[in-house]
Amino acid sequence: MGDWKEHYEEHGYVFPVRAFGAEEARDYRGRLEAAEAEAASRGDDELKALMYMQPSWVLDFVDEISRLPSIVEPVGAILGDDVILWNASLFVKEPRSKSYISWHQDLTYWGLDEAQEVTAWIALSDVTTANGCMKFVAGSHKESIAEHVDTFADDNLLSRGQEIAVEVDEDEAVHVRLNPGEMSLHHGQLIHGSSPNETDDRRIGLALRYIHAGMRQQSEERPYARLITGEDRHGHFDLQDRTRGVLEPADIERARENVRIQNAFLFGGARESVA
Repeated sequence: MGDWKEHYEEHGYVFPVRAFGAEEARDYRGRLEAAEAEAASRGDDELKALMYMQPSWVLDFVDEISRLPSIVEPVGAILGDDVILWNASLFVKEPRSKSYISWHQDLTYWGLDEAQEVTAWIALSDVTTANGCMKFVAGSHKESIAEHVDTFADDNLLSRGQEIAVEVDEDEAVHVRLNPGEMSLHHGQLIHGSSPNETDDRRIGLALRYIHAGMRQQSEERPYARLITGEDRHGHFDLQDRTRGVLEPADIERARENVRIQNAFLFGGARESVA
């Protein structure tokens, strides 16, 4: 990892980086699956989806993970001293599921004014080619955002089923295989995707999306965010306190409000494909 930053700048990614140990990964996975069981017991179909879309607001252990020095320090080496957690998502592929993520660039629909963003993607399970690890197109972060098409495909885990409208050579893709507790870091303009899970175990990943505090959201309302290191000298986001617990009512309401604010730019101009 000695020259990891140079590799990141050249290729748009670096992995594997150790976020925490395998035992801690098993513990975090257990806490997540307990929260999933709790959500199911409440009979609220929206709650599990909200937990996957806004985990840093409704799961206190995700808030805890987002502040770990082993994650924040390499992120800060890329973004600088003032770092905000802009958003987070859980990506869970059930055994033998058809769920996939099409080739795309993250910053396409996020409504941010610059590209000072890095995603820490953390494995809470084994992540292999067989169970649908991420795939990167090395160096593609150096290109501008390409045209994307909204597919709204049923098995696509992305919000709009967005797919890059250029051909990608699968043979040149870099497969991001990770052990539990390892992570990758990737640039928001890097072209990436993933395939379905063909194994008998779940594939579980947590994506933490960090930005420099000087970034601006191009929306009428300021979405919620969380200051992780340094200072916020800009006031572009509605900074929030720590998450209170696991699926606490006040946290759930905050997450729902943030979904409402974010949907205005995440789905701006969306049009379902007729193909």
